[in-house]
Amino acid sequence: MRFLIVEDHPLFREALEGALQLVAPAAEILQATSVDGALEQAAAAAELDLILLDLSMPGTTGLSGIIRIRKAFPRIPVVIVSGHQDPQIMSGALSLGVSGYILKSSSKQDLAQSIGEVLRGAVCVPAAYRGLVRPQRAAGPAQDLLKRLHELTPQQLRVLEMLKRGLQNKQIAFELNISETTVKVHVSDILRKLNVLSRTKAIVEMSRIDFATLASEGAPARREHAPPDRQ
Repeated sequence: MRFLIVEDHPLFREALEGALQLVAPAAEILQATSVDGALEQAAAAAELDLILLDLSMPGTTGLSGIIRIRKAFPRIPVVIVSGHQDPQIMSGALSLGVSGYILKSSSKQDLAQSIGEVLRGAVCVPAAYRGLVRPQRAAGPAQDLLKRLHELTPQQLRVLEMLKRGLQNKQIAFELNISETTVKVHVSDILRKLNVLSRTKAIVEMSRIDFATLASEGAPARREHAPPDRQ
């Protein structure tokens, strides 16, 4: 078996590696510290059985990391391992087709058990949240945006992330090793697919899937639980 850990914190990468070794001692375990790195690793690997993804990755906005990975590799199961404990965030992740959501506060044994369940075909959610997480209603008003984001190509999603970071066309062209003309074409397509008239409006739309916005929609339920251990 071959697994990919996408996590920028070295200590937690080590914890996830230990959990995976409990599940499949002979497995090959690849690692990436960003979504871009994960996409490169997945493209280079002959086959992946599972991707473990932290939501709070450098260069990503809210749930957009899931969208980029699922768009590029829709057949590879993805499990979120996160410190975010809000039911709305969990619901938003599940609505994008991930195979599970595991809390970072879980023990190594619990991590291994949850990963094993996913490998056997189950969708894993923390037991305390099963009555609160509803994928079909995920993200409330942001659900329409998530659907429109699915219409973007992997390259357009990457360009949109760079727009969110405030990069100009020239900088995006340099980062992606493409021409400014190509960047302009991507930006035009992004605006059309998101049904907005300007880059600024596109950035405002992206804020609707930021964690703070998603969490605010589930504030009453969230107060019943402890705050996340790492955001």
